[in-house]
This record gives sequence, C-alpha cells and structure tokens, in this order.
Amino acid sequence: MELAYIPSPSRGVIHLGPIPLRGYAFCIIIGVFVAVWLGNRRWVARGGRAGTVADIAVWAVPFGLIGGRLYHVITDYELYFSEGRDWVDAFKIWEGGLGIWGAIALGAVGAWIGCRRRGIPLPAYADAVAPGIALAQALGRWGNWFNQELYGRRTDVPWALEITSSTDGRVPGLYHPTFLYESLWCIGVALLVIWADRRFKMGHGRAFALYVAAYCAGRFWVEYMRVDDAHHILGLRLNNWTALLVFLLAVVYIVVSAKKRPGREAVVEPGAADDDSGAASADKKAEGDAATTEDEKTSEADDEAKPESEVKPESDAADDEAKSEAEDAKEPRDEAESARKG
Repeated sequence: MELAYIPSPSRGVIHLGPIPLRGYAFCIIIGVFVAVWLGNRRWVARGGRAGTVADIAVWAVPFGLIGGRLYHVITDYELYFSEGRDWVDAFKIWEGGLGIWGAIALGAVGAWIGCRRRGIPLPAYADAVAPGIALAQALGRWGNWFNQELYGRRTDVPWALEITSSTDGRVPGLYHPTFLYESLWCIGVALLVIWADRRFKMGHGRAFALYVAAYCAGRFWVEYMRVDDAHHILGLRLNNWTALLVFLLAVVYIVVSAKKRPGREAVVEPGAADDDSGAASADKKAEGDAATTEDEKTSEADDEAKPESEVKPESDAADDEAKSEAEDAKEPRDEAESARKG
C-alpha cells in the first residue's frame, strides 16, 4: 500500500445546472488574469500607461489560444482525423490540448497587431509580460491534472500522481507528475526573469528571450519523462527537438541584441510621460490654490482675533480726519501773519 501520492480528481467538470464548469478552463482563465495583472505592473514601472497591457491582451490571448490549439491538432492529427475519430473533437479545446509553441507564436502575432495600433514597440511589451506568461503556464498546467493527462513514467516516489481513468488508452497506476514538475519550473522561470531584469536592466526583448530559453531548458527534460504518444525524430520526441531549436534561437537573440542595442528603451509608450507631467502640474496647481485659500482664511482669522484696542472705532477715525483738515487750514494763516510782520 502506498503511503503517499497525489490523487487525481474524480472528474474535471462540475455542472452548475446546464452550465459545465471545467477545471482545465478555469486554470487557463486564472493564468491569463495573473499574466495581465503582473504585466500591467511591470509596464507601468517601465513608464507605460495603466491598462495598456490588458488592451493588447485582447488581441494576444485569442490568437494565442487559436495558435496553441492549431499546433496540438497538427502535431497530433491522428487523434482527430484517423479512422474511427471524429474531426469535430479538434474544436473541443476544453478537453485539453494546447501547444505552448503555437500559443506563443500566434499570440505574438496578436500582440504585434495590438502594439502596432497603439504605437508601442513589441519587444518592450514582450519584456513586460514575460514573467506573467511563465506564471500563467504554471497555473495552466494544473488543467492537465484535472484531465488526468500528460503524466510521466511509472514511479513509486512519495509525490507520485495517481491515474484512475482508463479512457483513451490510459492505464491506472502511479506516475511521475510531470504537470507539477513543469508548473514549479515555470514559477522558477518567472522569478529568474524578474531578478535578471532588475539586475541587468534588460530591454529590447531580451527579458522575453530569457524566459523562452529558460522555459525550453526545463521543457526538454520534462518532455523526456512523458509517456503519452508523440512523434519521434532520431529517438527524441518532436517537442524535445522544438525545445532545443527554440532554446538556441533565444540564446542567439540575447547575445546579438545585447551587442546591437544595449540598455533599455528610453520610451516604451509615446505620450505616457506627458500624461504624467500634466497630472503632476495639475496636482501642484491644486496644492497652490489650496495654500492660497488657507492663507486668506488665516489672515481673516487674525483680523478677527485682534484686540479691540488695536482697532480704531469709526468715531475716532472721523475726529482724526477733522483735526487734520483744521491743521491744513491753519498753515496758510500763519504764513500770512509772518509776512505782514516782516
């Protein structure tokens, strides 16, 4: 009897009346929200406007989902178009099957469209969202746990994953939880990119390239452990070759980009700095008006607080004025008297 293992859920969907609530879909949705939230914080810190990341994600996310599904269907076409299979299942994305390679590739196309509409450089946007994408992948992998899919070889380690389903060729038993391995690796990738970006001020797409390279390094060994059916080339799974190729391309990009375009972009979103300056000026003006009003109130309060002895009554003011007029009239008479005597 096994003393410890990770149990699989008995089912991956809960029905709320006629509405199915699927664990796989929830994991993806939560991942998208985390990616947008973290990307927005990083974008604002780089000098961009709040909300820009979400606006561009409206383009990137649908493209990414379509790309991920296309990659999966193309590389595992026999699951949908071979004898005895129903091609309609290719559209049932909620049953699992998203290839990260296609999701990133076509998602980048969607992001490019969104960035172009806003006049924003795509590399700067990619750098901002890179750690968030890694965290989204970490959360999304738990969707495989709900569907009891993409596990590794048989094992008896205490953290083994229990597979109970026997559909689609599954054999119940204890297996390596590759979904968990990849999820933890993606969290490490996100932390690595955040640290490296702060330490080395990475720009022009190099933070995103670091995310790609680090993810591919982990995906290579995780993919090597999996036992689900896959196409093999020279003894390696197709995704192993893909991870190796993309890793090399990412490393080359980092090296070449650092030589040609060192440092970071000075401006990531045109007009964002002007908006901040205008807001700062408005705040200063409001503070100045408030200070002037406060001074006026203080002056009025001081006048009201003066002792009565310091404030001349109206009658005393009138007497002083009459006295002054009498003295003015007296001066000509004195001058005339002096002239007569002289």
